[in-house]
Amino acid sequence: MSSKDQLFHVIHKVPQGHTPYVKAKHAQLVEKDPEAAIVLFWKAINTGDRVESALKDMAVVMKQLNRCEQAIEAIKSFRGRCPKQSQESLDNLLIDLYKKCGRVDEQIDLIKRKLRLIYQGEIFNGKPTKTARSHGKKFQVSVQQEISRLLGNLGWAYMQKSNYLTAEVVYRKAQMIDPDANKACNLGLCLIKQGRYDDARKVLEEIPKRKVPGSEDTRARNRAAELLMGIKAFEPPASGISDILGLDDDLVNGLEQLMNEWAPVRSKRLPIFEEISSFRDQLAC
Repeated sequence: MSSKDQLFHVIHKVPQGHTPYVKAKHAQLVEKDPEAAIVLFWKAINTGDRVESALKDMAVVMKQLNRCEQAIEAIKSFRGRCPKQSQESLDNLLIDLYKKCGRVDEQIDLIKRKLRLIYQGEIFNGKPTKTARSHGKKFQVSVQQEISRLLGNLGWAYMQKSNYLTAEVVYRKAQMIDPDANKACNLGLCLIKQGRYDDARKVLEEIPKRKVPGSEDTRARNRAAELLMGIKAFEPPASGISDILGLDDDLVNGLEQLMNEWAPVRSKRLPIFEEISSFRDQLAC
């Protein structure tokens, strides 16, 4: 192959060759023809040509075309042809697709299953970090970061079901493990939905003060400012709940029920679960 051809593949980030998968990537990235790319990805899957990559890439293209239902069914139908090590990334893709098309209950079930797998050591294999990939780049993700990310997704899913108390428990737990400004905004919104404006203000005011990781992000700061402005439109109810510790029993019972679902009793737990096992004590701090 000439150096010119090699440069073409580097620039357009397409693999070399003439297989169905290569042609699909060419249609997706060079010709910008997503419909043709989907047809060729299907052909790649059916002929056994890089099935894992073809399935993931096809699902992404379908999502871009608002064909999320088809993408979900494709993953469910063909994930059995993919190796074990690819199942986690397929689950992550499914969670995103469930969220996109409003299948909240399935999103919640899958997130809980992933949390349970982490707890059982089947994702991190008992190690503190694992290698992840995004947009072709590899990076390290810690147990804390992954649990907090999943809890953030879970909290948002409960918000869509208007289950604000459970969402609050989940968001507070996520912030204890690996806090960030985006989840702080979501927690603030959750408290606003409950009419707990003073509590929401305390959470949101931490972002402009840059006391929360990620507070330097302009979008997070703007969102916090918008939510704080919205609070001013309401008068705090005289009989409103001003202290989450007043709900200790309800919160602890709810959390224990959630954790029982996610994490069956076993003799050896990952350290992060030991750190967050006493919700009451952490809230009191």
